[in-house]
Amino acid sequence: MMNLKKMLDKILREVQGWKKWEAIWLLLANGLILGVSVSMGDNVLGVLASLTGVTCVILCGMGKLSNYFFGTVNVILYAIVAWNAKYYGDVMLNLLYYFPTNFIGFFLWRKHIDQEKNEVYKKRMTLKQDIILAVISVVGVLGYSWLLKLLGGNLPIVDSMSTVFSVIAQILMMKRFMEQWVIWIIVDIVSVIMWIAAFFTGGESVAVLMMWSVYLANAVIMFVKWRRESAEYKVKEESGL
Repeated sequence: MMNLKKMLDKILREVQGWKKWEAIWLLLANGLILGVSVSMGDNVLGVLASLTGVTCVILCGMGKLSNYFFGTVNVILYAIVAWNAKYYGDVMLNLLYYFPTNFIGFFLWRKHIDQEKNEVYKKRMTLKQDIILAVISVVGVLGYSWLLKLLGGNLPIVDSMSTVFSVIAQILMMKRFMEQWVIWIIVDIVSVIMWIAAFFTGGESVAVLMMWSVYLANAVIMFVKWRRESAEYKVKEESGL
């Protein structure tokens, strides 16, 4: 009984301070995916992977620690869906990288929670850090695409962009940097293109395609939110508040 009460208290605390548009966006995104998927007779696995994934990225954008719970469930389900679609790079990325970094991110975020808003503190990079990030990104994409080409991979540049930018964006997410959303936008555009191709050539899950489309819309929305809030936190930090 005591454990149930603690669990309910945590859930109530997690939903405190939500803005009306955030709750509407979460319900709308999940409702849209569920409605279209059911109407098209999509498979249960793809629907569950999509719903947990969409919930994860929206909660992440809201700065909620609970995003890591949904993210952990999502990477397992999505890895299975990607395996069935023969996107083996996505399988490895999810199981070997996203899965362990979800736990790392949880503990890093837990140390930097704004107790008043129950959201993570948001940061932005300096100009020097932006330049370093750009150089690392370009070198990483070109280097990995060269390796994929040697291995005989299809669309090595596209595949490389998806993988390298995903790794970088996840690191920025764990470090609470606003710039993660710029990288996620690029990743989401590439992934939408990949799953459109998979859907029309192999009849893969429409829910997963919708998931990536929602990811893209969410990344744009949360970029605006984090850009504004990271500036506010910076002012508070400099003023000693």
